[in-house]
Amino acid sequence: MYQPSLWPVSVKGVALDHEQRVLLLRNEREEWELPGGRLEIGPDGGGSAPADTSAEQAVERELQEETGWIVKADRQLEEGTWIYEPIPGRRVLILTYGCVVLTPDQVPVLSHEHKQIGLFRRHEVAALTMPDGYKHAISAWYDHPQR
Repeated sequence: MYQPSLWPVSVKGVALDHEQRVLLLRNEREEWELPGGRLEIGPDGGGSAPADTSAEQAVERELQEETGWIVKADRQLEEGTWIYEPIPGRRVLILTYGCVVLTPDQVPVLSHEHKQIGLFRRHEVAALTMPDGYKHAISAWYDHPQR
């Protein structure tokens, strides 16, 4: 019997504070990453939280949950769509959105999901331990003319 492949999808957001610093979180693998998470499938799909109605809604929810920031997803970043293998044999489709921060003066708050929170200037990102896919997305958002 045919069984289709299932890929987890993770939505991530590039968000800048009022000083144009990008918000990043350090994970248990000691890597910096963009805030975000999986799409919620809802109770009917076996989940415990209400289902997300769009990827944009999911990234907005995830940023608020993980950092306290309220954001509006502006656009999906083509440079931020990639396949990540955080551990051998486990692949995740990453969809990244450039976000407009509606609370840019608010100090972000670290959630229980990560080890550290940081705000980094554009020139600091290249030296961070972070997958290249995130670095490409961050660069694309900085270069976006209407952010």
